[in-house]
Amino acid sequence: MQQEIIYALSDSIGETAELVARATASQFDLSRFDIVRVPYINSVRQIEEVLEAAAGTGSVVCHTLVSPQLRAAVVELAKTYGVHTIDIMGPMMQAVQQATSLAPKLKPGLMHKLDQEYFRRVEAVEFAVKYDDGKNPWGIPKADIVLIGVSRTSKTPLSMYLAHKRVKVANVPLVPEVPPPQELYQVPPHRIVGLVINPYKLNEIRAERLRTMGLGSDASYANIDRITEELEHAKSLMRKLQCPIIDVSNKAIEETANKILEIVQKGAPKGGQNE
Repeated sequence: MQQEIIYALSDSIGETAELVARATASQFDLSRFDIVRVPYINSVRQIEEVLEAAAGTGSVVCHTLVSPQLRAAVVELAKTYGVHTIDIMGPMMQAVQQATSLAPKLKPGLMHKLDQEYFRRVEAVEFAVKYDDGKNPWGIPKADIVLIGVSRTSKTPLSMYLAHKRVKVANVPLVPEVPPPQELYQVPPHRIVGLVINPYKLNEIRAERLRTMGLGSDASYANIDRITEELEHAKSLMRKLQCPIIDVSNKAIEETANKILEIVQKGAPKGGQNE
């Protein structure tokens, strides 16, 4: 049985062209078709080589070339070699351009780039969940950022917000009676961010938390003396780690997250300085 060939050309990795070719072949006898993907086309000579090979064989060439010059070359060379070609991207881009008056970027590989960003975001979210609230200290050295602070200083929501920006974040709660994990001392100071808060603001937050849980607000968790003790212990450790410190008392999550990103990108000076 003669094997028919569909060539799938692209100036990127060629996944879309190949998928369209396979979907088309499935409407016939799929076993009769051989799909040949030719990625990273960047010259007219490459196109000519493919069309020369396809000439006289009954082969079809489909492509997702975004370069107008390369698309034009396919049209001209197809006439020369008598090969059937299908432009998958061109008509769609032209229709969108006419309907919206927007100009296409004409850069190959943008869809693949978006896919990579999506998977990095998913990976960062999974990381934040896995290493939330000091659950697994082994992940601390792997983190892009490690957040430390007492309970209710927005460590978890900050971790998730930053994860959606493709940043891997671990967070560690600080409690006077519990020694911090040794892995924390393996992380460079500029990748650790200490979170502090006004004790009276924290008292309000914790008291409200207790009320939503159906507990009395007089528990030690919301006691101002206990809160002050926790904060002093946390600040002492932050100074020991020589990490930057952010006061989150009156900041929105977005504002604090942007400040954290600035600190990490620039590399904060040592000494536990406040912002």
